[in-house]
Amino acid sequence: MKNSDQKNFLDSKLKFQSGTILIQVFVFGMIAVIIVGALISWAGTNIKAARNEVNREQALEIAEAGQEYYRWHLAHAQSDFQDGSTTPNGPYVHNYYDKDGNLIGSFSLTITAPPIGSTLVTILSQGNVTADPTVVRKIQVKLGMPSIAKYAMVTNSAVYYGSGDNVYGPVQSNVGVGFLSGSPEPIAHNLVSASVSSFDGNFGVYTTVPTADNGPNGPVPNRPDVFAGGRQFPVPAVDFTGITTDLSAMKTAAQANGFYRAGSGASGYDIVLQTNGTFNLYKVNSLLPPPNGCSNSQGQSGWGTWSINTTGGATTLLGNYPYPANGIMFFEDNIWVEGQINHTRLTIAAGTFPVNASTYKNITVNNNLLYTNFDGTDSIGLIAQGNFLIGLNSQNSLTIDGALIAQNGGTIRYYYGSSCGTNLRTTLTTYGMYGSNTQGYFYYGDGISGYLNQPASYDANMLYSPPPSFPLTGNQYQPISWQILQ
Repeated sequence: MKNSDQKNFLDSKLKFQSGTILIQVFVFGMIAVIIVGALISWAGTNIKAARNEVNREQALEIAEAGQEYYRWHLAHAQSDFQDGSTTPNGPYVHNYYDKDGNLIGSFSLTITAPPIGSTLVTILSQGNVTADPTVVRKIQVKLGMPSIAKYAMVTNSAVYYGSGDNVYGPVQSNVGVGFLSGSPEPIAHNLVSASVSSFDGNFGVYTTVPTADNGPNGPVPNRPDVFAGGRQFPVPAVDFTGITTDLSAMKTAAQANGFYRAGSGASGYDIVLQTNGTFNLYKVNSLLPPPNGCSNSQGQSGWGTWSINTTGGATTLLGNYPYPANGIMFFEDNIWVEGQINHTRLTIAAGTFPVNASTYKNITVNNNLLYTNFDGTDSIGLIAQGNFLIGLNSQNSLTIDGALIAQNGGTIRYYYGSSCGTNLRTTLTTYGMYGSNTQGYFYYGDGISGYLNQPASYDANMLYSPPPSFPLTGNQYQPISWQILQ
């Protein structure tokens, strides 16, 4: 090869190698740019995500501050569900500042006031941050004041449970509670409490189910076999005397925006509830007389048939009326209640003032008193100044839905002996709660008088959503639920 040819060959080879290196540099450079760009983008995304997470967390804290503010507000203004304004429901917007006084966001409150008779308040708090208006967090909180209906049974007397008794819902006695051995053994599925340290020479809440407690001076044994929901004593007593104030307030409310009737001038009133939003009101002209030979063999105070006469003219229809706007009905006479409601909340009270033991008024249910709905939208409260009664001429299978309170008397079916006819009834089914000042009886254990079976279910809806203006056991709102919605 000539020198000139060799030179040209070497020059072309060098140019080819230079071009190849340039391409490689370009390719690797592009890869480096892509990698660096991806790293920068990833870092930016992480920074943005971190900033967004900080804003979301701050918005949540602001929303929480909003509901805490309104809980404080309600503690000082229990009936103000409009944040001190005239605007119903809201939203009510408040700016939110940091510790240095810098505006960093705001919370917006939407308040749902309790339905008639309820204490259940719903607070929806929305938090926003100034740094990013698109970030929104929401918290929903429900508050309520517990009513006396938080108990399945509450009484100012002693309570005993025995063979086969299954007790659902909380039980409270101001005197003491005994669970007595039987077959099958009784069991309480919720908290049982008493206002005394000792009772019957034992603990305030005790059992004789083997092995017996052997109180009251030793340590309280854990007895989940009997007290599945636990037991507690002593605790503050339930104030039955204070219900007088509640009855007086109900009378005033019934006269203002409810339904009120003074004394009937006869035996009382018969109230027949209907599912169409109305009720029939009758004046009771005469009561069923005791059958021949039927007498008060046990000397019970207030004994009688407490049943409306079945002869013509025993009642007079006074009218058909819509349920009152505030759900409160007050009668200054004895009353009988029956029928069925649908999406209705009522408190029906019987009493007279000034208070005198000789003029206490009673409430009697001899025929079914029923809900249509069991989700809390139906609610009946019966508050008697004297007794809550089931009379002689009652249904063989009787169902009562509602919260039943006997302020100064008992929840009772009087003793009707064999001379009073066939009076052993089959089943009394209740859904709601009992409140009784004195000891209640619906069966006497002799196979002659009363209801042989008494299945009772506790209506937990009544805890914070009781019947209208039902007596409360506290005066402060308590949290029921807390939920992050967004």
